[in-house]
Amino acid sequence: MNEVTLTRMKQMKLHGMHGAFKTAVETGKTDDYTIDQFVSMITDAEWDDRNNRKIERLIKNARFHYKATIENVVYEHTRNIDRTKLLRLAECDFINKNENVLISGSTGAGKSYIATALGYQACIEGYRVLYFNTTKLFSKLKMAKADGSYLKELAKMARHQLVILDDFGLQPLDSQNRIALLELIEDRHNKGSMLVTSQLPVSKWYEIIGEKTIADAILDRLIHQSHRIELMGESMRKKRNIYSE
Repeated sequence: MNEVTLTRMKQMKLHGMHGAFKTAVETGKTDDYTIDQFVSMITDAEWDDRNNRKIERLIKNARFHYKATIENVVYEHTRNIDRTKLLRLAECDFINKNENVLISGSTGAGKSYIATALGYQACIEGYRVLYFNTTKLFSKLKMAKADGSYLKELAKMARHQLVILDDFGLQPLDSQNRIALLELIEDRHNKGSMLVTSQLPVSKWYEIIGEKTIADAILDRLIHQSHRIELMGESMRKKRNIYSE
């Protein structure tokens, strides 16, 4: 009877229940539970398994460059990181409110790590996230315009609740990239959140975007109801090298 039940669980793709039931049978612990406790135990196992697989899918689809966690962020006072503020952002309520997060700081200050850590946390909370290196995204969108898939790419991004643009502002935007950024931000305004990192302070973004009218439109939508993190201090990469010597 147990083998038949296990087979049916597997066929119905109840992987969590299958694993929990099989373990209970093999360890002889089925008699340790009342019927309602046993049903609750295998149901919880199925829920956990499905939730974990969902998180794995969300993280895979986000296409982060590496794994980062809020727990591993270094809160040195010289870095100008408000622990309370960052932990509140990690609750991801800013995504529910369609707010943005803007992180600035010099090379190696940890912008990408914090952005990725918040992205990972958003996936854990069940949000759909996309991560992009900004320069590569603009190149991708230019190719999409050439092959006719541009609107499809914008629609794909619009379906995600958080879009991360890492390393924004490495070079001034040309007219095509400027329009692409405006359309991306307009699609998400009051409908989704953006997290943008840059080596430049937000006050310098106007110059990078160029063209007054478009820059005004982009920054008005991006900065309105945004959370700002301005990192300071020496490069974390240099510090890691010092500590490893």
